[in-house]
Amino acid sequence: MSAVSNVIDPVALRRFYIDGAWVAPEEPKFVPVISPVTEEPFGQLAMGGSADVDKAVHAAREAFTWWSLSLVETRFEILNRIHALILERKESLAQAISLEMGAAISFARASQVPLAAEHVRTASEVVSEYPFLSVKGGTATLREPIGVCALITPWNWPLYQITAKVASALAAGCTVVLKPSELAPLSALLFAQLVHDAGVPRGVFNLVNGSGPEVGSALAAHPSVDMISITGSNRAGVLVAQTAAPTVKRVAQELGGKSPNVMLPDADFAKAVPLGVMSAFRNVGQSCSAPTRMIVPRDRLSEVEAIASATANAIVVGDPQEERTVLGPIANEAQFNRVQTMIQVGIESGAKMLCGGLGRVEGFSRGFYARPTIFSEVTSHMRIAQEEIFGPVLCIIPYDTVEDAIAIANDTVYGLGAHVQTQNIEAGRGVAYRIRAGQVHINHPAFDPRAPFGGYKQSGNGREYGVQGVEEFLEIKAIVGHG
Repeated sequence: MSAVSNVIDPVALRRFYIDGAWVAPEEPKFVPVISPVTEEPFGQLAMGGSADVDKAVHAAREAFTWWSLSLVETRFEILNRIHALILERKESLAQAISLEMGAAISFARASQVPLAAEHVRTASEVVSEYPFLSVKGGTATLREPIGVCALITPWNWPLYQITAKVASALAAGCTVVLKPSELAPLSALLFAQLVHDAGVPRGVFNLVNGSGPEVGSALAAHPSVDMISITGSNRAGVLVAQTAAPTVKRVAQELGGKSPNVMLPDADFAKAVPLGVMSAFRNVGQSCSAPTRMIVPRDRLSEVEAIASATANAIVVGDPQEERTVLGPIANEAQFNRVQTMIQVGIESGAKMLCGGLGRVEGFSRGFYARPTIFSEVTSHMRIAQEEIFGPVLCIIPYDTVEDAIAIANDTVYGLGAHVQTQNIEAGRGVAYRIRAGQVHINHPAFDPRAPFGGYKQSGNGREYGVQGVEEFLEIKAIVGHG
C-alpha cells in the first residue's frame, strides 16, 4: 500500500464526492485496484450503485437551478482556479497516472497532465468570449446550459478526458456527475479534491466510482440526467445510447478509431516514418486516435520497413518510474490479453512481422509489458487493419496510387483521426479534405486545444475541445419578437 500512500490517502478510494463532501457508499462494495507493473492490488475502490447515483444526480439537479444562472465571470474565475491548481499539483497528478495505468513518468509529466490542463484553460477562454445571446432583426438566439450532465471517462487518458468534459460542461453552466474508469481512479479522485479546493460550489461537480453496467447504466437511464457524454469502447457507447433512448436525453460519444497515416510520395520519409511510429505507439498505443495504419507507396515499402523497425527497436520499454523509459506497461490485464490476441491474429493472417511479437518484453516476468510490434504487407481485409487493437501494434499498408491511398484510408468503420505526410501542403490539404475523419493532422502539427475532436461513422458523434466542446453542453432557444 506504500506506493498509493505516497500519491493519495487510501481512504479516498473508499469515498465518493457528492454535494460538496466526501461520502461513503450507500452499500459497502469494494474491488481491488491492480497495478499494471506488479499485477498486484494497491488499494480497494468503493463501487457505487443506483442509490449513490440518485444522491449525486439529486445534488446536481438542485445545484443546476442556480449554477445555470451564474455569471460568465464566475465560471471564468473558477475554471482559472482549477487550471492553476492542476499546474500546482502536476507532480502528484503525474505520479497518480503513472501508478494507476502505467504511463511512463516522463510521458505523464510532459503530456498526460499538461494537455489536461490545457482543456481547462481553453474552456475558460471560450466562456469569456462566447456569444451566449445574439440578436438579429426581431429574433434573439439564446444558448443555455442543457442541464445535469453525466460524464463517463476511460482509463487510457484518465485526467485528460475528465478535464475535456468537465471544463466544457462547467463553462456552459451545466452541473455534472462524473463516473471515471474504475481501472484508473486515482487521478480522478485527486481532481475531485482539486475541484473542491478551487471553490466549485456544492452540487455542481459530483463523482461516483463504479462499473459501467451499474453506475454507467444508472446514469444513462436516470430521468433527471439531461445529457450523457461517454468516451470509451464502441460496445460501451452503444449500450449507453440504448439505455438513454427512453428518456430522450442527448448522447455524445467519442468511441473507437483505426486512424490512417498517409505518406504521400513526396514525404520526407526519414523524418515522417519515425514520427509516425512514435505517434502510433504514444501512450503504449492506448489512444483512440492513434495512427496505427501507416499507408505508404509500394515502391518505398522496403525503405519504410527499415526505418520503422529501427525506430521501434530503439524504444525503451520498462518500469514507468524510470526516467529513461519511453513506454510503460499496458494499463490492465484484459487489454494486455487483447493485444496478445491481435498479434497472434496478425501472424496467422500472413502479415509480415518486422519486429516485436508475442509475450512480454524481455527481462520482465510480470507486469503487462507488451512488445512494440510492426506488421508490413498488411491488406485492408485483415483483422489487424480493421479492428482497434489499442496497444503498440502498427500496420504498414502499401498503395499504388494516391487514389488507392485515400480509398484505403477510408476503408474502415471508424473515422476519428487521420494523418497526412507531404512536402506539398496543397497536396496534403487535398488528401485531408477527402479523408472521412473528424480530425486530420498534416505533417504532425503542434497540439491545438481549440481544434474540435470527434468522429465520423462508428467513431461516435458530437465534438469535444474548444468552442464546439462547450457547445455540446448548450441548448438553443429562439425568442421571436424579442425586439
